Amino acid sequence: MPRILALDYGGKRTGIATTDPLQIIATPLITVETENLMDYLTKYMATEEVSEIVIGQPTRHDGSFSAIEKYILEFISKLEKAHPTVVLHRINEMYSSKDAFQALIDSGVKKKARRDKKLLDSTAATLLLQEFLYEK
Repeated sequence: MPRILALDYGGKRTGIATTDPLQIIATPLITVETENLMDYLTKYMATEEVSEIVIGQPTRHDGSFSAIEKYILEFISKLEKAHPTVVLHRINEMYSSKDAFQALIDSGVKKKARRDKKLLDSTAATLLLQEFLYEK
């Protein structure tokens, strides 16, 4: 069974999470520099079968999209051209970083390790993926 990926897209870094082949468990995969994201995904999908990608949709309290949304839409356009068979989903990521930070605290990650933004980004992607799996 193919995997599902989730992306917590950011201006500098993008956190990536993946499911197991049975699409039951979401786990952090990696955090990559956003400028290298497409290359990473292409290499990953050359070795792992991916059927769907969940991409966070950053919204504000008033329902409007944050400024990074335009860059996410540009990325999605490139992704659709490069991997037309992969189904893309959007999911609201309001509070994803805050929730990821709390999840790290709850899981006992030491304060020094929680300062690692890469860990926070991949954890946020994992939470997005868990929410998507739950709703699926």
